[in-house]
Amino acid sequence: MAKASKTIFVCQSCGATSPRWQGKCPSCSEWNTLTEESDGAGPPGTGLMRRGATSGRVIPLESLRGSTQEAPRFSTGLAELDRVTGGGIVPGSALLIGGEPGIGKSTLLLQLTASLARAGKRAVYFSGEEAAAQVRLRAARLGLDDAPVALACETSLAHILATLEAGPPPDLIVVDSIQTLWAEAIEAAPGTVSQVRASAQALIRHAKTAGSALLLVGHVTKDGQIAGPKVIEHMVDTVLYFEGDRGHAYRILRAVKNRFGATDEIGVFEMASYGLREISNPSELFLGDRDASSPGAAVFAGVEGTRPILVEIQALVAPSSLGTPRRAVVGWDTARLSMLLAVLEARAGLSFAGKDVYLNVAGGLRINEPAADLAAAAALVSSLSGVPIPRDRVHFGEVSLSGAINATPLMGPRLKEAQKLGFREALVPAQGELDAAGLKLRTMRLSHLRELADEAPSCD
Repeated sequence: MAKASKTIFVCQSCGATSPRWQGKCPSCSEWNTLTEESDGAGPPGTGLMRRGATSGRVIPLESLRGSTQEAPRFSTGLAELDRVTGGGIVPGSALLIGGEPGIGKSTLLLQLTASLARAGKRAVYFSGEEAAAQVRLRAARLGLDDAPVALACETSLAHILATLEAGPPPDLIVVDSIQTLWAEAIEAAPGTVSQVRASAQALIRHAKTAGSALLLVGHVTKDGQIAGPKVIEHMVDTVLYFEGDRGHAYRILRAVKNRFGATDEIGVFEMASYGLREISNPSELFLGDRDASSPGAAVFAGVEGTRPILVEIQALVAPSSLGTPRRAVVGWDTARLSMLLAVLEARAGLSFAGKDVYLNVAGGLRINEPAADLAAAAALVSSLSGVPIPRDRVHFGEVSLSGAINATPLMGPRLKEAQKLGFREALVPAQGELDAAGLKLRTMRLSHLRELADEAPSCD
Protein backbone atom coordinates (compact mmCIF):
# COMPACT_ATOMS: atom_id res chain seq x y z
CA MET A 1 0.00 0.00 0.00
CA ALA A 2 1.43 3.34 -1.04
CA LYS A 3 2.22 5.75 1.73
CA ALA A 4 0.03 8.84 1.68
CA SER A 5 1.77 12.10 1.00
CA LYS A 6 2.10 14.39 3.95
CA THR A 7 1.45 18.10 4.00
CA ILE A 8 4.18 20.57 4.84
CA PHE A 9 4.38 24.35 4.85
CA VAL A 10 7.12 25.97 2.75
CA CYS A 11 8.34 29.56 3.09
CA GLN A 12 8.11 31.31 -0.26
CA SER A 13 10.93 33.67 0.71
CA CYS A 14 13.72 31.39 1.92
CA GLY A 15 12.46 27.85 1.15
CA ALA A 16 12.44 26.66 4.78
CA THR A 17 9.86 24.00 5.70
CA SER A 18 7.64 23.70 8.75
CA PRO A 19 5.30 20.85 9.84
CA ARG A 20 2.55 23.36 10.68
CA TRP A 21 1.50 26.81 9.62
CA GLN A 22 2.97 29.81 11.40
CA GLY A 23 2.44 33.48 10.82
CA LYS A 24 6.18 34.16 10.94
CA CYS A 25 8.81 32.04 9.23
CA PRO A 26 11.18 30.63 11.88
CA SER A 27 14.12 30.80 9.45
CA CYS A 28 13.98 34.23 7.75
CA SER A 29 11.46 35.93 10.09
CA GLU A 30 9.24 37.00 7.19
CA TRP A 31 5.51 37.24 7.87
CA ASN A 32 2.76 35.37 5.96
CA THR A 33 5.14 33.52 3.65
CA LEU A 34 4.36 29.89 4.64
CA THR A 35 2.12 28.11 2.13
CA GLU A 36 0.78 24.56 2.20
CA GLU A 37 2.40 22.06 -0.17
CA SER A 38 2.51 18.29 -0.55
CA ASP A 39 5.65 16.40 0.35
CA GLY A 40 4.63 13.20 -1.40
CA ALA A 41 6.52 13.66 -4.67
CA GLY A 42 9.80 15.23 -5.53
CA PRO A 43 11.07 16.84 -8.69
CA PRO A 44 11.14 14.67 -11.81
CA GLY A 45 14.07 12.31 -11.70
CA THR A 46 15.38 13.66 -8.40
CA GLY A 47 14.08 11.07 -5.94
CA LEU A 48 16.32 10.10 -3.07
CA MET A 49 18.02 6.71 -3.11
CA ARG A 50 15.89 4.17 -1.27
CA ARG A 51 17.27 1.86 1.35
CA GLY A 52 18.32 -1.44 -0.09
CA ALA A 53 19.09 0.02 -3.52
CA THR A 54 22.28 -0.90 -5.32
CA SER A 55 25.39 0.50 -3.68
CA GLY A 56 27.35 3.24 -5.37
CA ARG A 57 30.61 2.79 -7.23
CA VAL A 58 34.01 4.01 -6.13
CA ILE A 59 34.96 7.21 -7.94
CA PRO A 60 38.60 8.05 -8.70
CA LEU A 61 40.13 10.93 -6.75
CA GLU A 62 42.40 13.40 -8.50
CA SER A 63 45.03 15.89 -7.36
CA LEU A 64 44.95 19.64 -7.84
CA ARG A 65 47.95 19.52 -10.15
CA GLY A 66 47.18 18.91 -13.79
CA SER A 67 46.59 20.56 -17.14
CA THR A 68 43.53 22.77 -17.44
CA GLN A 69 41.91 24.41 -20.43
CA GLU A 70 39.90 27.58 -20.63
CA ALA A 71 36.19 26.92 -20.95
CA PRO A 72 35.02 27.26 -24.58
CA ARG A 73 32.74 30.20 -25.28
CA PHE A 74 30.68 31.63 -28.08
CA SER A 75 30.08 35.32 -28.59
CA THR A 76 26.57 36.67 -28.08
CA GLY A 77 26.95 39.39 -30.69
CA LEU A 78 26.44 41.99 -27.92
CA ALA A 79 29.79 43.34 -26.72
CA GLU A 80 28.40 44.58 -23.40
CA LEU A 81 26.86 41.19 -22.61
CA ASP A 82 30.12 39.46 -23.55
CA ARG A 83 31.97 41.75 -21.14
CA VAL A 84 29.67 40.87 -18.23
CA THR A 85 29.78 37.12 -18.85
CA GLY A 86 33.58 37.11 -19.09
CA GLY A 87 34.02 36.95 -22.86
CA GLY A 88 30.94 35.07 -24.02
CA ILE A 89 28.56 32.30 -22.96
CA VAL A 90 29.93 28.87 -22.08
CA PRO A 91 28.03 25.95 -23.71
CA GLY A 92 26.25 23.86 -21.10
CA SER A 93 26.18 26.66 -18.55
CA ALA A 94 23.09 28.02 -16.82
CA LEU A 95 22.48 31.74 -16.43
CA LEU A 96 19.83 33.50 -14.35
CA ILE A 97 18.85 37.11 -15.10
CA GLY A 98 16.58 39.17 -12.88
CA GLY A 99 15.16 42.66 -13.00
CA GLU A 100 12.12 44.76 -12.29
CA PRO A 101 9.07 44.45 -14.56
CA GLY A 102 9.36 46.58 -17.67
CA ILE A 103 13.09 47.19 -17.27
CA GLY A 104 13.87 45.52 -20.62
CA LYS A 105 14.72 41.88 -19.85
CA SER A 106 12.55 40.47 -22.64
CA THR A 107 13.91 43.04 -25.08
CA LEU A 108 17.49 42.12 -24.22
CA LEU A 109 16.82 38.39 -24.58
CA LEU A 110 15.03 38.86 -27.88
CA GLN A 111 17.98 40.84 -29.23
CA LEU A 112 20.33 38.14 -27.91
CA THR A 113 18.47 35.23 -29.52
CA ALA A 114 18.09 37.13 -32.80
CA SER A 115 21.81 37.92 -32.88
CA LEU A 116 22.76 34.28 -32.31
CA ALA A 117 20.20 33.02 -34.84
CA ARG A 118 21.52 35.39 -37.51
CA ALA A 119 25.03 34.12 -36.75
CA GLY A 120 23.97 30.56 -37.65
CA LYS A 121 23.34 29.21 -34.15
CA ARG A 122 20.11 27.60 -33.01
CA ALA A 123 18.28 29.66 -30.38
CA VAL A 124 15.00 28.55 -28.78
CA TYR A 125 12.82 31.04 -26.91
CA PHE A 126 10.13 29.76 -24.53
CA SER A 127 7.77 32.47 -23.33
CA GLY A 128 5.49 31.69 -20.40
CA GLU A 129 4.19 35.20 -19.83
CA GLU A 130 3.35 36.45 -23.33
CA ALA A 131 1.52 35.05 -26.31
CA ALA A 132 3.30 34.41 -29.58
CA ALA A 133 1.58 37.42 -31.16
CA GLN A 134 3.00 39.73 -28.47
CA VAL A 135 6.54 38.42 -28.99
CA ARG A 136 6.17 38.83 -32.76
CA LEU A 137 4.98 42.42 -32.33
CA ARG A 138 8.02 43.24 -30.23
CA ALA A 139 10.31 41.55 -32.75
CA ALA A 140 8.74 43.57 -35.59
CA ARG A 141 9.15 46.82 -33.64
CA LEU A 142 12.82 46.02 -33.02
CA GLY A 143 13.41 44.94 -36.61
CA LEU A 144 14.19 41.35 -35.59
CA ASP A 145 11.26 39.52 -37.18
CA ASP A 146 13.49 38.15 -39.96
CA ALA A 147 15.78 36.33 -37.48
CA PRO A 148 15.31 32.50 -37.51
CA VAL A 149 14.49 32.22 -33.79
CA ALA A 150 12.50 29.16 -32.69
CA LEU A 151 9.61 30.48 -30.58
CA ALA A 152 7.12 28.66 -28.35
CA CYS A 153 4.70 29.81 -25.66
CA GLU A 154 4.47 27.06 -23.04
CA THR A 155 4.48 26.72 -19.25
CA SER A 156 4.45 22.92 -18.88
CA LEU A 157 7.89 21.62 -17.91
CA ALA A 158 7.20 18.20 -19.44
CA HIS A 159 6.22 19.72 -22.80
CA ILE A 160 9.30 21.95 -22.86
CA LEU A 161 11.65 19.05 -22.14
CA ALA A 162 9.95 16.86 -24.74
CA THR A 163 10.31 19.63 -27.34
CA LEU A 164 14.00 20.10 -26.58
CA GLU A 165 14.72 16.37 -26.74
CA ALA A 166 12.86 15.92 -30.04
CA GLY A 167 15.05 18.21 -32.14
CA PRO A 168 18.78 18.91 -32.44
CA PRO A 169 20.33 20.41 -29.28
CA PRO A 170 20.03 24.22 -29.39
CA ASP A 171 22.98 26.47 -28.71
CA LEU A 172 20.88 28.67 -26.44
CA ILE A 173 17.63 28.01 -24.52
CA VAL A 174 15.76 31.00 -23.10
CA VAL A 175 12.93 30.51 -20.59
CA ASP A 176 10.93 33.62 -19.74
CA SER A 177 10.25 33.18 -16.87
CA ILE A 178 11.09 30.36 -14.46
CA GLN A 179 8.25 31.39 -12.12
CA THR A 180 5.63 30.51 -14.75
CA LEU A 181 6.67 26.87 -15.23
CA TRP A 182 4.95 23.97 -13.51
CA ALA A 183 5.76 20.28 -13.14
CA GLU A 184 2.97 17.72 -12.92
CA ALA A 185 4.73 15.74 -10.20
CA ILE A 186 4.64 18.71 -7.81
CA GLU A 187 1.33 19.38 -6.08
CA ALA A 188 1.78 23.12 -5.79
CA ALA A 189 0.87 26.23 -7.74
CA PRO A 190 3.28 27.66 -10.34
CA GLY A 191 5.72 30.12 -8.83
CA THR A 192 5.98 28.38 -5.46
CA VAL A 193 9.29 27.26 -4.06
CA SER A 194 8.79 23.60 -4.96
CA GLN A 195 7.74 24.31 -8.55
CA VAL A 196 10.52 26.81 -9.21
CA ARG A 197 13.18 24.53 -7.72
CA ALA A 198 12.00 21.45 -9.62
CA SER A 199 11.69 23.28 -12.95
CA ALA A 200 15.11 24.89 -12.63
CA GLN A 201 16.76 21.60 -11.67
CA ALA A 202 15.22 19.69 -14.59
CA LEU A 203 16.15 22.37 -17.14
CA ILE A 204 19.70 22.69 -15.84
CA ARG A 205 20.16 18.91 -15.98
CA HIS A 206 18.98 18.86 -19.60
CA ALA A 207 21.26 21.78 -20.55
CA LYS A 208 24.31 20.11 -18.98
CA THR A 209 23.55 16.85 -20.77
CA ALA A 210 22.84 18.38 -24.19
CA GLY A 211 25.60 21.00 -24.02
CA SER A 212 23.15 23.86 -24.51
CA ALA A 213 23.45 27.19 -22.75
CA LEU A 214 20.39 27.88 -20.60
CA LEU A 215 19.19 31.39 -19.75
CA LEU A 216 16.44 31.69 -17.15
CA VAL A 217 14.51 34.86 -16.36
CA GLY A 218 13.55 35.41 -12.73
CA HIS A 219 11.13 37.85 -11.16
CA VAL A 220 12.39 40.15 -8.41
CA THR A 221 10.86 41.02 -5.06
CA LYS A 222 10.15 44.52 -3.77
CA ASP A 223 13.65 44.50 -2.26
CA GLY A 224 15.21 43.93 -5.68
CA GLN A 225 16.22 40.30 -5.03
CA ILE A 226 15.33 37.46 -7.38
CA ALA A 227 12.12 35.88 -6.14
CA GLY A 228 12.09 32.28 -5.00
CA PRO A 229 14.55 30.27 -2.91
CA LYS A 230 18.22 31.25 -2.88
CA VAL A 231 19.03 27.68 -3.89
CA ILE A 232 18.24 28.62 -7.51
CA GLU A 233 21.08 31.16 -7.51
CA HIS A 234 23.36 28.44 -6.17
CA MET A 235 22.26 25.98 -8.87
CA VAL A 236 23.09 28.23 -11.84
CA ASP A 237 26.57 29.22 -12.99
CA THR A 238 25.94 32.93 -13.54
CA VAL A 239 23.53 35.38 -11.91
CA LEU A 240 22.90 38.69 -13.68
CA TYR A 241 20.84 41.65 -12.52
CA PHE A 242 19.36 44.09 -15.02
CA GLU A 243 19.18 47.44 -13.23
CA GLY A 244 17.96 50.87 -14.15
CA ASP A 245 15.72 53.78 -13.31
CA ARG A 246 12.57 54.20 -15.37
CA GLY A 247 13.14 57.94 -15.28
CA HIS A 248 16.40 57.50 -17.20
CA ALA A 249 17.16 55.75 -20.46
CA TYR A 250 20.24 53.86 -19.32
CA ARG A 251 20.24 50.24 -18.14
CA ILE A 252 23.04 48.37 -16.35
CA LEU A 253 23.63 44.64 -16.55
CA ARG A 254 25.59 43.54 -13.49
CA ALA A 255 27.05 40.12 -12.66
CA VAL A 256 26.79 39.11 -9.00
CA LYS A 257 27.94 35.53 -9.57
CA ASN A 258 29.98 34.04 -12.40
CA ARG A 259 31.77 30.70 -12.27
CA PHE A 260 33.46 31.42 -15.59
CA GLY A 261 34.53 35.04 -15.12
CA ALA A 262 34.74 38.06 -12.86
CA THR A 263 31.79 39.22 -10.78
CA ASP A 264 32.53 42.94 -10.80
CA GLU A 265 31.94 43.76 -14.48
CA ILE A 266 28.98 45.73 -15.78
CA GLY A 267 27.43 46.29 -19.18
CA VAL A 268 25.74 49.59 -20.00
CA PHE A 269 22.80 49.91 -22.39
CA GLU A 270 20.49 52.72 -23.40
CA MET A 271 16.81 52.08 -24.02
CA ALA A 272 15.82 53.51 -27.39
CA SER A 273 12.79 53.18 -29.65
CA TYR A 274 14.50 50.40 -31.60
CA GLY A 275 15.60 48.45 -28.53
CA LEU A 276 18.65 48.44 -26.30
CA ARG A 277 21.70 50.28 -27.61
CA GLU A 278 25.13 49.38 -26.28
CA ILE A 279 27.11 52.18 -24.63
CA SER A 280 30.83 51.73 -25.15
CA ASN A 281 31.75 54.90 -23.21
CA PRO A 282 29.40 55.23 -20.19
CA SER A 283 31.25 58.30 -18.84
CA GLU A 284 29.98 60.45 -21.71
CA LEU A 285 26.44 59.24 -20.97
CA PHE A 286 26.55 60.18 -17.28
CA LEU A 287 28.35 63.49 -17.86
CA GLY A 288 26.40 64.58 -20.92
CA ASP A 289 24.18 67.20 -19.21
CA ARG A 290 26.61 68.77 -16.76
CA ASP A 291 26.14 72.30 -15.46
CA ALA A 292 29.40 73.34 -13.85
CA SER A 293 28.36 76.95 -13.19
CA SER A 294 26.45 76.14 -9.97
CA PRO A 295 28.11 75.00 -6.74
CA GLY A 296 27.64 71.54 -5.30
CA ALA A 297 28.64 69.42 -8.33
CA ALA A 298 31.74 67.21 -8.22
CA VAL A 299 32.90 64.60 -10.73
CA PHE A 300 33.79 61.20 -9.29
CA ALA A 301 36.22 58.91 -11.12
CA GLY A 302 34.95 55.46 -10.21
CA VAL A 303 35.64 51.93 -11.37
CA GLU A 304 33.12 49.19 -12.10
CA GLY A 305 35.06 45.97 -12.54
CA THR A 306 37.86 46.89 -14.92
CA ARG A 307 35.92 49.76 -16.51
CA PRO A 308 36.50 53.35 -15.27
CA ILE A 309 33.29 55.40 -15.13
CA LEU A 310 33.06 59.12 -14.46
CA VAL A 311 29.83 60.34 -12.89
CA GLU A 312 28.69 63.61 -11.34
CA ILE A 313 27.73 63.78 -7.66
CA GLN A 314 25.40 66.66 -6.82
CA ALA A 315 24.87 68.12 -3.35
CA LEU A 316 22.54 70.78 -2.00
CA VAL A 317 22.92 72.30 1.47
CA ALA A 318 20.03 74.63 2.31
CA PRO A 319 18.68 76.24 5.51
CA SER A 320 16.06 74.08 7.21
CA SER A 321 12.83 75.21 8.84
CA LEU A 322 12.43 71.91 10.66
CA GLY A 323 13.61 70.96 14.12
CA THR A 324 15.37 67.92 12.62
CA PRO A 325 17.00 68.77 9.26
CA ARG A 326 16.44 66.46 6.31
CA ARG A 327 19.09 64.08 5.00
CA ALA A 328 18.04 62.70 1.60
CA VAL A 329 20.19 60.56 -0.69
CA VAL A 330 19.62 59.17 -4.19
CA GLY A 331 22.14 56.68 -5.60
CA TRP A 332 24.36 56.49 -2.50
CA ASP A 333 24.28 55.01 0.99
CA THR A 334 22.38 57.12 3.52
CA ALA A 335 24.53 55.87 6.40
CA ARG A 336 27.64 56.83 4.45
CA LEU A 337 26.35 60.39 4.07
CA SER A 338 25.65 60.65 7.80
CA MET A 339 29.18 59.45 8.57
CA LEU A 340 30.70 61.89 6.08
CA LEU A 341 28.78 64.85 7.56
CA ALA A 342 29.95 63.88 11.05
CA VAL A 343 33.58 63.71 9.88
CA LEU A 344 33.30 67.09 8.13
CA GLU A 345 31.96 68.67 11.32
CA ALA A 346 34.34 66.97 13.77
CA ARG A 347 37.56 66.92 11.74
CA ALA A 348 37.23 69.80 9.24
CA GLY A 349 35.39 72.33 11.40
CA LEU A 350 32.38 72.70 9.09
CA SER A 351 28.87 73.01 10.49
CA PHE A 352 25.79 71.50 8.87
CA ALA A 353 23.53 72.12 11.86
CA GLY A 354 20.16 73.57 10.95
CA LYS A 355 20.63 72.77 7.26
CA ASP A 356 18.93 70.27 4.98
CA VAL A 357 21.36 68.11 3.01
CA TYR A 358 20.46 66.46 -0.30
CA LEU A 359 22.84 64.25 -2.27
CA ASN A 360 22.19 62.85 -5.73
CA VAL A 361 24.17 60.73 -8.19
CA ALA A 362 23.44 62.11 -11.64
CA GLY A 363 21.92 59.78 -14.21
CA GLY A 364 20.34 57.49 -11.61
CA LEU A 365 23.49 55.40 -11.19
CA ARG A 366 23.93 53.51 -7.92
CA ILE A 367 27.41 53.89 -6.37
CA ASN A 368 28.71 51.45 -3.76
CA GLU A 369 32.42 52.25 -3.97
CA PRO A 370 34.02 53.84 -0.86
CA ALA A 371 36.27 55.90 -3.14
CA ALA A 372 33.30 58.21 -3.78
CA ASP A 373 33.72 59.74 -0.30
CA LEU A 374 36.07 62.49 -1.45
CA ALA A 375 33.84 63.52 -4.38
CA ALA A 376 30.78 63.61 -2.12
CA ALA A 377 32.68 65.67 0.46
CA ALA A 378 33.83 68.09 -2.24
CA ALA A 379 30.24 68.53 -3.46
CA LEU A 380 29.02 69.16 0.11
CA VAL A 381 31.78 71.70 0.83
CA SER A 382 31.11 73.46 -2.48
CA SER A 383 27.38 73.74 -1.81
CA LEU A 384 27.99 74.94 1.76
CA SER A 385 30.48 77.63 0.69
CA GLY A 386 28.63 78.57 -2.50
CA VAL A 387 31.83 78.26 -4.56
CA PRO A 388 31.61 76.06 -7.67
CA ILE A 389 34.22 73.40 -8.33
CA PRO A 390 36.34 73.83 -11.46
CA ARG A 391 34.74 72.11 -14.44
CA ASP A 392 37.89 70.17 -15.37
CA ARG A 393 38.50 68.53 -11.95
CA VAL A 394 37.82 64.95 -10.81
CA HIS A 395 37.92 63.43 -7.33
CA PHE A 396 38.32 60.01 -5.74
CA GLY A 397 39.43 58.78 -2.33
CA GLU A 398 38.06 57.03 0.75
CA VAL A 399 37.55 59.11 3.90
CA SER A 400 38.17 57.51 7.30
CA LEU A 401 36.61 58.49 10.62
CA SER A 402 39.77 60.38 11.53
CA GLY A 403 39.40 62.55 8.45
CA ALA A 404 42.33 60.93 6.68
CA ILE A 405 41.98 60.18 2.97
CA ASN A 406 42.99 56.58 2.36
CA ALA A 407 44.56 55.09 -0.74
CA THR A 408 42.34 53.89 -3.56
CA PRO A 409 43.02 50.99 -5.95
CA LEU A 410 43.28 51.43 -9.72
CA MET A 411 44.32 55.06 -9.56
CA GLY A 412 45.99 54.93 -12.99
CA PRO A 413 42.93 53.79 -14.99
CA ARG A 414 40.77 56.41 -13.25
CA LEU A 415 43.11 59.24 -14.22
CA LYS A 416 43.54 57.96 -17.78
CA GLU A 417 39.77 57.93 -18.27
CA ALA A 418 39.53 61.46 -16.88
CA GLN A 419 42.29 62.68 -19.18
CA LYS A 420 40.60 61.06 -22.17
CA LEU A 421 37.44 63.06 -21.44
CA GLY A 422 39.29 66.38 -21.18
CA PHE A 423 39.79 66.79 -17.43
CA ARG A 424 42.95 68.59 -16.32
CA GLU A 425 42.98 68.36 -12.52
CA ALA A 426 42.50 65.54 -10.05
CA LEU A 427 42.18 65.47 -6.27
CA VAL A 428 43.58 62.11 -5.18
CA PRO A 429 44.76 60.48 -1.92
CA ALA A 430 48.28 61.25 -0.78
CA GLN A 431 48.97 57.56 -0.24
CA GLY A 432 49.07 54.91 -2.95
CA GLU A 433 51.18 54.31 -6.02
CA LEU A 434 50.49 56.60 -8.93
CA ASP A 435 51.93 55.88 -12.37
CA ALA A 436 52.21 59.35 -13.88
CA ALA A 437 53.69 58.14 -17.16
CA GLY A 438 51.74 59.58 -20.04
CA LEU A 439 49.43 61.60 -17.77
CA LYS A 440 49.02 65.31 -18.34
CA LEU A 441 46.64 65.93 -15.46
CA ARG A 442 47.72 68.06 -12.52
CA THR A 443 47.27 65.86 -9.47
CA MET A 444 46.73 67.36 -6.02
CA ARG A 445 47.33 64.76 -3.35
CA LEU A 446 45.35 65.22 -0.12
CA SER A 447 46.11 63.46 3.15
CA HIS A 448 43.30 64.89 5.30
CA LEU A 449 39.79 66.18 4.73
CA ARG A 450 40.79 69.47 6.35
CA GLU A 451 42.88 70.26 3.29
CA LEU A 452 39.78 70.01 1.12
CA ALA A 453 37.93 72.48 3.34
CA ASP A 454 40.89 74.89 3.30
CA GLU A 455 41.23 74.61 -0.48
CA ALA A 456 37.52 75.28 -1.21
CA PRO A 457 37.63 79.12 -1.20
CA SER A 458 40.34 79.11 -3.87
CA CYS A 459 38.21 77.11 -6.33
CA ASP A 460 37.02 80.11 -8.30
